Amino acid sequence: MIILFKTSKLKKECSNKVLMVKRFGPKRAKLLKRRLAELAAANLLEDLSKLPQARCHELKGNRKGYLSVDLDHPYRLIFEPADNPIPKKTDGGLDWSKVTEIRIIGVENTHE
Repeated sequence: MIILFKTSKLKKECSNKVLMVKRFGPKRAKLLKRRLAELAAANLLEDLSKLPQARCHELKGNRKGYLSVDLDHPYRLIFEPADNPIPKKTDGGLDWSKVTEIRIIGVENTHE
């Protein structure tokens, strides 16, 4: 899957191990690196549904349109589909089987 980043700063933090550990701490950095590798290895967003430990799911409420995968509780890697146009099913929902490009938004506690 093609991975883009919301900001160049976030891309740098997620691409450099030293910066990643400094920004997120060793435990979260290790999980973040793993999740980014899983995302990069996936051909489609649908492939992530086969990784139960990632718990990839669409967010609701004011975060509608975003998805997340688990890091260390309660933190999650937040991203959005970046295909243009965003693939939709006939019912209007996101078509995971056609998403090939995502944009990383950040690492957040979605329960705050």
